[in-house]
Amino acid sequence: MENNIEALSEAFLNKGKNIVFTGAGISTESGIPDFRSKGGIWDKYKPVYFDEFMSSRDSRIEYWRQKSELYNDLAKAKPNAAHRALAFLFEKNLLDCIITQNIDGLHQETGIPDDCVIELHGSNRRVRCMTCSRIYSLEETHKRIEQGDPAPECECGGFLKPDTISFGQSMPVAELERAAALSKSCSLFLVIGSTLLVQPAALMPGYAKHSGAKLAIINLSDTPYDSACDILIR
Repeated sequence: MENNIEALSEAFLNKGKNIVFTGAGISTESGIPDFRSKGGIWDKYKPVYFDEFMSSRDSRIEYWRQKSELYNDLAKAKPNAAHRALAFLFEKNLLDCIITQNIDGLHQETGIPDDCVIELHGSNRRVRCMTCSRIYSLEETHKRIEQGDPAPECECGGFLKPDTISFGQSMPVAELERAAALSKSCSLFLVIGSTLLVQPAALMPGYAKHSGAKLAIINLSDTPYDSACDILIR
């Protein structure tokens, strides 16, 4: 363990382009449940697919009911030591960009600018009209639900939905292209808290490794890249 941590420190100090890729595991200590483990979000809730959300009011009500149950966890969550450590590396010019699967916005709360955090799956902190694309805050939308509106709509009549990628919804092309380009041009690619099973986000470590970058993984469970990485920390 100590040798791996030292090797990772040396890799960050090599003055190349350092990219960090984060998943749900980095935010569990902030009180946000992960997705795949026992008791996680997917163990507790049946996902509402995007086409169901768009075609059925009952599905939209169920979707927002699930979001409302998770709202307090998100609202009170604060960056933990791992988020702060990445912010420290960024301040020291040892971290170029964070690519994240997370939708909690905690990296930005540490002071890392929005344009240095690529949110592959969107953000729970914004709510978007699916017709006119107007943005609302999650707080004001949640207040409407508490006041008796179980499936909020925009002034234009469009359906309001957190600005996240649901099952069956297209991934954001610009964010994917930028993440892929950075992965292919970095010298160090560090994965933190991801099982690397969700595609196409999980392609990024492969892009980095195949382009000659050093690949490091810090994760609780196995990932498909464990045998190919240079540094593995459990």
